[in-house]
Amino acid sequence: MRIWLCILMIVSCAACASGKPTVELGGRTFSVEIADTQEKQALGLMFRDSLPADHGMLFIFTNEAPRSFWMLNCRIPLDIMYFDKEMNMVSISADTPPCRVKNCPSYPSIKPAMYVLELNAGMASELGVGPGDKLTVDLD
Repeated sequence: MRIWLCILMIVSCAACASGKPTVELGGRTFSVEIADTQEKQALGLMFRDSLPADHGMLFIFTNEAPRSFWMLNCRIPLDIMYFDKEMNMVSISADTPPCRVKNCPSYPSIKPAMYVLELNAGMASELGVGPGDKLTVDLD
């Protein structure tokens, strides 16, 4: 009986430790995919037909710098939010439309950013967030 209890405790602890990365913004929590390599950052949310309402993608860069994103091969509109090294929002491209042409416009940050969060278009407005708001990240 003790063995089964120990196994149950170990399995429960392992399930807790294997949580997916999340961010909190505007009092709401989102599960996020992490784009922390050049390959993942280049692919981003391309070729996706949908994104669950409580999901997004967090781009993590090694330094704070001017950032610019585009929507080449993106099929869904997004809110692109730029955050500095303290995770304060420095700018946003809200309701950014998909791009279906070769020469897509770019959407630059107004100030240097180290993190970029992409959520479904309209989410920033729904949350009532904008420049100055804080992002909380949990990578566990």
